[in-house]
Amino acid sequence: MTWEQAYRTRHVLVTGGGGFIGSHLVGALVRGGACVRALLRYTSRGDAGSLQFLTSGERRSVEVVRGDIRDPHFVLGACAGVEVVFHLAALIGIPYSYVAPADYVSTNVIGTLNVLEAARRCGVARVIHTSTSEVYGTAQYRPIDEKHPLVAQSPYAASKIGADKLAESYYSSFNVPVVTVRPFNTFGPRQSGRAVVAAILSQLLSECEELHLGSLEPERDLTYVSDTVAGLLALGACDAGIGHVVNLGTGRTTSVHELARMCMRLTDREVPVAVEPERVRPAGSEVMALVSDNQLAKSLCGWTPRMTLEDGLRLSAAFIAKHAVLYHPKEYQR
Repeated sequence: MTWEQAYRTRHVLVTGGGGFIGSHLVGALVRGGACVRALLRYTSRGDAGSLQFLTSGERRSVEVVRGDIRDPHFVLGACAGVEVVFHLAALIGIPYSYVAPADYVSTNVIGTLNVLEAARRCGVARVIHTSTSEVYGTAQYRPIDEKHPLVAQSPYAASKIGADKLAESYYSSFNVPVVTVRPFNTFGPRQSGRAVVAAILSQLLSECEELHLGSLEPERDLTYVSDTVAGLLALGACDAGIGHVVNLGTGRTTSVHELARMCMRLTDREVPVAVEPERVRPAGSEVMALVSDNQLAKSLCGWTPRMTLEDGLRLSAAFIAKHAVLYHPKEYQR
């Protein structure tokens, strides 16, 4: 049985289902035969987010509910009748967390509390809580395993640490079956222009005269979105993962400068790189190196990344070129 088939006919809730990773996860679950409910943040536009990129048949198979993860009554209703919850809803932009830290606490901490409490009350069989490698801060040793200290170098990271600790407490205190998954810098089609891969490619594909970036030295473990989704599905179907924190990453690092050079070769564009002060994090907040030890994911559920960075960049570039209207390469997106 494949990981996707493990969800056949099961009732699954995906919070943040209209987001970058969330929409890819929703599509995989639908193709695997799950009964999927996608929680999207309510707006007056009735925006479907990245669910718009699913096929028409896939979209018809998804029950969309719109509301706010910070509303406990709404979240409780969204969890009703659900067997598995994938919790991805979050504010994720690190630069914006310097501007609006309270918004990050209310969404990422209180929102996660609401999901965990709703799962507890509804007797949900599994909660897959999505964390982030940013909670580790700059690597104190390499590769980073799940025992690495947690260091909040941004308000965003602090809010995710708080959410992770709530998940841990609900497993320890109430026996809520939670597995916490820590993806390392997921990239791929549908990602917003605020992320480094999309920011670089969208600028190069717009025939910019120079490439505007922040710090060039930070190193990241870039994991393609299909691999992250496969890891979420595998850990959600693996009883051995309950109560654990599990990294999802490739174990390979690439600096921002190296990434820019790769993207230039891919797009056949050689342009100067300009470090833009607005894009540079405060000195104490910049996470200089993130590289995953993924052995626990391999041992628990057999997960291993399959997509190469080079092939993932090609697929990302193709999406951005086809959907250029979604990107604003001349603007810095927080």
